[in-house]
Amino acid sequence: MAKKRPQTKAKPQRTDGARAVGVDGEVPVVGAREPCPCGSGRRYKACHGRAAAHAATELVHRPFEGLAGECDWVALRELVPAATVELNLKGGLPEGVPSVTLATVLPMAWPALRRDDGSVLLGLQNDTASGDVSRDLADNLQRALTAEPGTPVEGRRAPAGGPRLQDLLDPEGAFEPVVHSGFEFWVPDAENATPEVTASLERANAAAIPTAKLTGVDAAYWCETPDKNHLRWVMPHPEEQLLDALARLHAAGRSGLGEGTRLVGSFRAHGLTVPVWDLPSGLGAEDIEKPAAEFAERLATALASDAPLSADERRARGGLTNRQVTLS
Repeated sequence: MAKKRPQTKAKPQRTDGARAVGVDGEVPVVGAREPCPCGSGRRYKACHGRAAAHAATELVHRPFEGLAGECDWVALRELVPAATVELNLKGGLPEGVPSVTLATVLPMAWPALRRDDGSVLLGLQNDTASGDVSRDLADNLQRALTAEPGTPVEGRRAPAGGPRLQDLLDPEGAFEPVVHSGFEFWVPDAENATPEVTASLERANAAAIPTAKLTGVDAAYWCETPDKNHLRWVMPHPEEQLLDALARLHAAGRSGLGEGTRLVGSFRAHGLTVPVWDLPSGLGAEDIEKPAAEFAERLATALASDAPLSADERRARGGLTNRQVTLS
């Protein structure tokens, strides 16, 4: 049996992210089963490591809340195959970094990439190691900003207490997604790309569903599938209020976007609700612009109502709720 470690009186302390601060300074991170460096005699995971572990696993319900374009962040994370957005950093770009671009997916599923010219690509649709997508992405971004040009950033668990995207990005900066038909934006010079990147590009292009962003309303994305087309619209309204409003319109026969279209349900993603419509195969993104703008007006009126739901509206709401799927 292992010998018991002598118990010592713990020093006054507080936790601060992944490092614990005591009267004599910071307590470094060590192995979970090792004795805590603070001198308490307890294992690190049961002492100062507890706060770090909790911060790393606690689920953040709306990780993109407070960012410009929160609804589009959710859409690009969950719904859109190929898109890019130029990001604006607080205090401007560091020396030697001409641009920072958010991309839905990067080659080889890299979390981030520092290109040969010093520019940075940040991947959005990567697996994250903690319960806070924003903190994980911020960690990838920070490491990419200081990586050697031509170097990808490997995935890791972000340090607890580290910055989030909300700490790094300019809250006043525009967030304007550009949707692409494929992933050619990965490689400025495709002819000189490595075989691995070329193969990854071919696989990604083959799997991409044709997608377009509507211009007349916010965060609405048309997509084409073999059987039918769809409109998926990320909305910022509180979920219960939005479901009530959609139910009012559905019961009144006003939830569609024109002939042959149908509101079929919704996703729940990163704390926001994403209503989904089925569209006829021949209906393109440009065809749905006017009906979507008209629906936005009807929805605004329904959202403003605080009258109790009628029996028909309650049934409509139950049907919408039953068809709701949680993505994240």
